[in-house]
Amino acid sequence: MSLEIERKFLVKNDGWRGLAPGIPYRQGYLSIEPERTVRVRLAADLAFLTIKGRNVDGAAPEYEYPIPLADAGHMLDTMAKRPLIEKIRYTITYAGRIWEVDEFLGENAGLVLAEVELEQIGQSVALPDWVGEEVTGDPRYYNTSLMECPFSNWRNR
Repeated sequence: MSLEIERKFLVKNDGWRGLAPGIPYRQGYLSIEPERTVRVRLAADLAFLTIKGRNVDGAAPEYEYPIPLADAGHMLDTMAKRPLIEKIRYTITYAGRIWEVDEFLGENAGLVLAEVELEQIGQSVALPDWVGEEVTGDPRYYNTSLMECPFSNWRNR
């Protein structure tokens, strides 16, 4: 079983810009039940189907499989819940760890999040100076939540 352990943060400044090229992502959800989510994702010229279990203490079982681009496009266009999540992802190495900075587009424009994956729960990590408040475990920042209540709809951000 694959286990995803990650911490998520708001990005507080533009210090990350220019550190890596961005890759456009387009993703949608076929299921967003509390016990499991099923996601279809297009990332540049790659496509994936991902099944995730319930997140507990920043860790969730995750299974990801490559699928044909045409299949992913069809699922996103005809089966995925709306709105789709659109973002540019920047993969940045800092202090020996890989950070993924997501700059959201569309209905979530204005939101920039950084995630770092870990090997174990509670593992310490050096934070870049562009990383701000930790939002790990805050369900508002889950991609499924951003689909249901996009950032553009938030009051008193």
